[in-house]
Amino acid sequence: MLIVFVNTYRNKESLIMTDFDKTLTPGDVKNGIVNVVIEMPAGSVDKIEWHRQVAGFRIDRTNLSSFAVPENYGFIPRTLNEDGDELDVLALSDKPIQTGVSLAARVIGIMRFNDEGDSDDKIVTVPNVDTYADINSIEDISKDKIEKITHYFTHYKDYIRPGCTKVLGWDNADEAKKIIDKSIWIWDEQN
Repeated sequence: MLIVFVNTYRNKESLIMTDFDKTLTPGDVKNGIVNVVIEMPAGSVDKIEWHRQVAGFRIDRTNLSSFAVPENYGFIPRTLNEDGDELDVLALSDKPIQTGVSLAARVIGIMRFNDEGDSDDKIVTVPNVDTYADINSIEDISKDKIEKITHYFTHYKDYIRPGCTKVLGWDNADEAKKIIDKSIWIWDEQN
């Protein structure tokens, strides 16, 4: 088991990993701003996941090919999806954002996704900075980028079990916020 300690600090005795579920909130969902913690930078072939039980990142698997994640991938803290993990986020950016970095991001939509028969939707965001001020909805994303993301998520597990993942479509920010609110409710019920 490999645990990656990226967002760390020192106290007098030891090196400590930040527990994002204790230090961050989900954000201002009503106004479409969420806190996002990056697990996998765009271009990574390693499936890196946050494990709240140990408050650390682990490499879950490495793709056998050079099939790299097309966008930064992470989660919203203090949320739980129906699969029992934190709610997944695609953080669209023109540059990779490193594992363990947290950022305020603007919700622009949702990618409806099915993974091995289970709902595993991905909230689509952009960093909440001036550079991305002109991106406010899924419609503002190029068709090429949408196709690239769709292709990746449709095929990234083909070497494990072909056809087990399916992108069901794309929806707007209001639908994404409903899913975020539901995942916050699930978190609150279990914690």
